[in-house]
Amino acid sequence: MISAGDFRNGITIEFEGNVYQIIEFQHVKPGKGAAFVRTKLKNIINGGVVEKTFRPTEKCPQARIDRKDMQYLYSDGDLFNFMDTETYDQIALNEETVGDALKFVKENEMVKICSYNGSVFAIEPPLFVELEITDTEPGFKGDTATGATKPAIVETGAKVMVPLFVEQGEVIKIDTRTGEYLSRV
Repeated sequence: MISAGDFRNGITIEFEGNVYQIIEFQHVKPGKGAAFVRTKLKNIINGGVVEKTFRPTEKCPQARIDRKDMQYLYSDGDLFNFMDTETYDQIALNEETVGDALKFVKENEMVKICSYNGSVFAIEPPLFVELEITDTEPGFKGDTATGATKPAIVETGAKVMVPLFVEQGEVIKIDTRTGEYLSRV
């Protein structure tokens, strides 16, 4: 059990029969009346965001989220296959569960599979990936005075905005949380 006074960003709780992750919290102490905790909660199963207020002494059970490293093997139609590298057990997840988490992940790379009570609800790709650019327009000298960008397609098929000096065939580093270009490799 965790009291509302101990809420922090990223903590997962069970509340009203659902599992929520705390996105934002704020301890409010009004001049008149009792203090309370204002929170923004994200339902980890369906992705909905709700706002709730708690008394600081209210307690909620803390939800246990299992994160397991697995290797992304391949996609087969609308199923994505993953393998546990320790036990060699394989699981197949549908497109709805995966979402666009794999748009920067190549086959045979490691990802984290997040599950609650044995049911998978999310996939966390590595924070940074290195991918080759398969298609982009050539940049021209003197095109700009300050950091302009152009679209580029990487080997996984995702579209990334890159600086004008980046050419086709180069390997770049990408932040998977934001989808932004970081540097050339």
